[in-house]
Amino acid sequence: MGKLAVYRYFSLMFLVITVVVMFFTFAGLFGGSVDPVGNTAMAMLVYILPVLIILNFLLLIYWLARRRWKWIALPVLPILCSIPYMGTLVQLRSENTQADKEEGLKMATYNVQVFGHETTGFKAEDILVVMNRQKVDVLCMQEYSEVSGDKKNSERYKEVFPYMAVGRQDMAICSKYPIKESKTILFSDDEHGLATNNSAMWADINVKGKVVRVFNVHLETTGFNRAMHQASKIQATGRSVEDNRLVRAIYGNYTLGMIVRAGQSRMVAEEIAASKVPVIVCGDFNDVPYSYTYNTMLGDLVDGFKECGSGFNYTFREPKKPVRIDYIFHDESMEGMTYYTKDISYSDHLPVFMKLTLPAATEQP
Repeated sequence: MGKLAVYRYFSLMFLVITVVVMFFTFAGLFGGSVDPVGNTAMAMLVYILPVLIILNFLLLIYWLARRRWKWIALPVLPILCSIPYMGTLVQLRSENTQADKEEGLKMATYNVQVFGHETTGFKAEDILVVMNRQKVDVLCMQEYSEVSGDKKNSERYKEVFPYMAVGRQDMAICSKYPIKESKTILFSDDEHGLATNNSAMWADINVKGKVVRVFNVHLETTGFNRAMHQASKIQATGRSVEDNRLVRAIYGNYTLGMIVRAGQSRMVAEEIAASKVPVIVCGDFNDVPYSYTYNTMLGDLVDGFKECGSGFNYTFREPKKPVRIDYIFHDESMEGMTYYTKDISYSDHLPVFMKLTLPAATEQP
């Protein structure tokens, strides 16, 4: 085979790769608009979008180096279409450090991971200190525990947050402002045969005469850790776990979790749409930006990070999985001033903070 033939072969191979990567990138960008029930393969492409975008950049560099100008458009087009998606992960603006000096409502959401199951109460106390230092007005906690140490956390947190609403045991909303009413949203998933401990709740909070409905949401987990835990238990008995069996288990748990989250997010979205007052949605969605869950929860709301965040945003602390799965969304009648996380080690999640302006007026629910 001559040099010219080899050259043409590699050019054709890279062209095919470029077209395939472009196709999968577009499919991933639109995968979040498709219900994962019956469309799990397309919905799963959302999870590898960062890899696909990086591949498009590498292919763009390749075609630029080769000076094949007519093929440059193939990676450029998906890159340009990916800009809104990239904005859910990275923002180049600087952080607004003066936001706490301005009037508004400071929100925080934190999956506290049952305060580490520790018995001293130190973690619960330290988290409260962090929230107080950050001048948080309303705190939404997932995986909350009422007891840690010799004191009830509801009593401990009243030192900073006089008002508290508790949902399904492990869900709590703490507030410096009066809570007028609250509701627990229980999830059931008999259709898929999966019992769930996850739930959501909302609380109507009177902030200086303006009522805001705050949602605290904890959606179904990914199932990845569950599959790995099952594999570890099998290996602990001395039996081996085949790689393909583990992959099937992880994929099965992941897709099942994705389908369950889709149904849960639709249930919460209906509650959001039914609200007669401005809403703020906080919580651990256990899903990535542009997924079906993310798009369903977002609806007509504003993603706080895209509006006023800065830098690279991730909320899961696992070094090998730095992903964004915790969010604060808000009604268009409010405006974000700052959005950030704090790298504290009390949980496998990072707390998310956001300062907002209050709506001009609210209708009584």
